[in-house]
Amino acid sequence: MNAIILSALCGVVMMFSGILLKNKSAIKWVAIAALLVLIIGNLFQFYGVYTIDIDSKGLLSFDRTGLFFNTIIFIATLIYFILSGSDIERVGSDVAEYFALIFFVLCGVTILTSFNGLLMFFIGIEILSIPLYILTGSDKKNLKSNEASLKYFLMGSFSTGILLMGITLIYGATGSFGLQSTSIKAATIGGFSSAGILAPVGLVLLYISMCFKVSAAPFHFWAPDVYDGAPSVFTSFMATIVKAAGFFAFIKLFAAKSADFGPGPAWTLILYVIIVLTLFIGNITAVFQQSVKRMLAYSSIAQAGFMLFALYSTNDFTKDGILLYTAAYSFATIGIFSILTKMEDYSLDGYNGLSKSQPVLAFTNTVFFLSLSGIPLTAGFFAKYYMLASAIKGGGSLSLVIIAVLFAAVSVYYYFKVIQAMYFKEGIAATNTPITGGFKLGLIILAAIIILLGIFPTVLLNYYYF
Repeated sequence: MNAIILSALCGVVMMFSGILLKNKSAIKWVAIAALLVLIIGNLFQFYGVYTIDIDSKGLLSFDRTGLFFNTIIFIATLIYFILSGSDIERVGSDVAEYFALIFFVLCGVTILTSFNGLLMFFIGIEILSIPLYILTGSDKKNLKSNEASLKYFLMGSFSTGILLMGITLIYGATGSFGLQSTSIKAATIGGFSSAGILAPVGLVLLYISMCFKVSAAPFHFWAPDVYDGAPSVFTSFMATIVKAAGFFAFIKLFAAKSADFGPGPAWTLILYVIIVLTLFIGNITAVFQQSVKRMLAYSSIAQAGFMLFALYSTNDFTKDGILLYTAAYSFATIGIFSILTKMEDYSLDGYNGLSKSQPVLAFTNTVFFLSLSGIPLTAGFFAKYYMLASAIKGGGSLSLVIIAVLFAAVSVYYYFKVIQAMYFKEGIAATNTPITGGFKLGLIILAAIIILLGIFPTVLLNYYYF
């Protein structure tokens, strides 16, 4: 409850700071201070130091996994503010409002990590989504940004309708918004059991809607255009913190509801097809992109394929895997986008010779791309390992694991094209703003964290079990 209340209050504070403060840099530091308060408040509840006690009537349930996930998300957002805060200032004049919207998104994230029923699940999804429509179109003078915002709004509204229909059918079958499935099996309407029709159809609709939210194939079609059209600094936030929160909610929902699909093999087959399609479309399409930003958009779809392994089976590896994957993927992608927003040209040729003009940026960017590739000694290696191990431990298909490894090898190819451009191609990579020493230091620390997690992943996980 601490994080929900504090994130909402931080959003309100940021709105008023826009009235009181005219210096954009000062607004950024207020946002960083507010986020530190949010992290401390969440840790207080995680360790049982102090919890704001409000009776939610059973609609919210706070467990260690959700609270620890909140901590990872807040730390990733802190890194995002530190590295990309100055880029948020350059988007437009409404800087305080941009930060306020981000805090409202974080409020939606905290609801999605603690919902205990379909009603709060829907509220969390909407609080998460609505500010993103605004942030996507925040660059009002850019036609691509306006187009991306409209597409995102229309597709998001359509998927929300599907979500509501699914919730309605489940409520019709059970008479309850709760997550427990026992009431579905016993539900009857006029002496006729509704469990065989309403509940499974409702859950399929929920599944379709959530596949859209996390850009899993074949419901991924909105992501490349939206990620490419949105201001790069907000694309970074959408592709990391927002995507990870969507997956956590997805996993939590279907960990409680997957039994209601009926036979286990049918559910497994659906997931098998979705994972393969997501890995195939994301990786193969990324190979042919000449824009690094658009390549990263398809890469985020491919990463979604690996995160879907957390739905394939539920065990200790799954829990550890989603926490580690969230940290590894978010940290690396935020680092890559923080450098991307500084580049004058987003194409592959725009990175030519970056190692000569900006060796620190080139080195840290290499570490981030190696992590996304899943190369050993980076956090991405163990993140992918835990996901694949969870499927094997849960009795999953070995062929699916082999397919995932093969597509991971494909991802190495297009990630290394950027590394090749930075180190082995002639050119003068130009940046659109001066690169400060503080920015370089932040990148070095972030790269060191990724390497540390790649060597000692238990550094992160031990805090969860402590």
